[in-house]
Amino acid sequence: MTRPQLILAPGKEKAIERRHPWIFSGAVDQTVGHPHEGDTVDVVSSRGNWLAAGHYQHQSIACKVLSFETPDIDSDIFLEKRLRSAIEYREHMGFFHMDDTNVFRLVHAEGDNMPGLVCDWYNGVLVMQAHSVGMYRLFPTLSRLFAAMLAQYGLQAIFNKSSSTLPNSIEDGYLWGDEGTEKEVKEHGCRILVNLFEGQKTGFFIDQRENRSLVKTLAKGHHVLNCFGYTGGFSLAALAGDATMVETVDISKRAIDMCNRNVNINFGTAAPHVGVVADVVRHLDATDHRFDFIILDPPAFAKNHRSLQQGLRGYRSINQRAMEALPAGGLLMTFSCSQAVSADDFQTMIFTAAMNAGKRVRIVRRLTHAPDHPVSIHHPEGEYLKGLLLQIE
Repeated sequence: MTRPQLILAPGKEKAIERRHPWIFSGAVDQTVGHPHEGDTVDVVSSRGNWLAAGHYQHQSIACKVLSFETPDIDSDIFLEKRLRSAIEYREHMGFFHMDDTNVFRLVHAEGDNMPGLVCDWYNGVLVMQAHSVGMYRLFPTLSRLFAAMLAQYGLQAIFNKSSSTLPNSIEDGYLWGDEGTEKEVKEHGCRILVNLFEGQKTGFFIDQRENRSLVKTLAKGHHVLNCFGYTGGFSLAALAGDATMVETVDISKRAIDMCNRNVNINFGTAAPHVGVVADVVRHLDATDHRFDFIILDPPAFAKNHRSLQQGLRGYRSINQRAMEALPAGGLLMTFSCSQAVSADDFQTMIFTAAMNAGKRVRIVRRLTHAPDHPVSIHHPEGEYLKGLLLQIE
């Protein structure tokens, strides 16, 4: 049976030739057949030549391409090859054998040639998250393949966490095995409790691991304010680095409660830490300038290019407030996880915030996600996390 086809308009093959894995709806001249959300479709040139195969979407991205070489993208052979490549990369980089860390990303969507799929390893629990209906339909097959391929690494369970990324009331839960609601993991020697059902993303912000390690090396003697602190990853790193005092601020009481638990199991109830449930902007406005190291890791203010300018205004506002609160010599570690915000956009925003704050600022280091989040050279949008370590002069 012939699959539905997306026939591209004349001249729209260039993105395919560059192997970019997204086909935008504006490039499609004609749809042959009646594909539903998540169906496998063939991408065909205006001259009728087969170009690629992928999963169909009723969105501006009409197709997420999985292969430019073969149409057999739903076969066990094809999927096993892609998963094995991702696993072998992490094996080669040593992620399965770290003494002090047992949490990392195992499949990073386009960065591992699996658009629509994110998989994270939590100390023997594999958390799978679909960002496309097409990939979600493959979960039974992917789970079976993962169960066989990861047995040697001590796989205990596979968890689906796609309710926040897909429509149609998908429920999170175990696909294979059962390790309960919470899982304890270890990062750079710190014990971290992760709520698989209620946690953001796949449960924890794994992409900041190396940046948290940097905080650990810088924190000694500092008064640290961790804004948008979630369950305290950066706060644990600062305490492990002998910070004099750490304050974690988040609007979510549930997150702060978990943060406090994480602090307690690592450093005890007498640790120099306080968790605060508050709006970060208001908290920055009310700060009494006792902090000399501020960390800003906000949610994505710009979800897409339509909201870019509004998002940049939000980033500029909180960074200006942080700069105003810091003394000379103070450190600011600041991030944007918005894919729509480019590195140039981010640095220009920081420049404007510094000018508005009346501060001279030096860039100490540029920051990004850890190497278990690889970026395909054909998909530069995959480099979503932008960060700067700054010093106020």
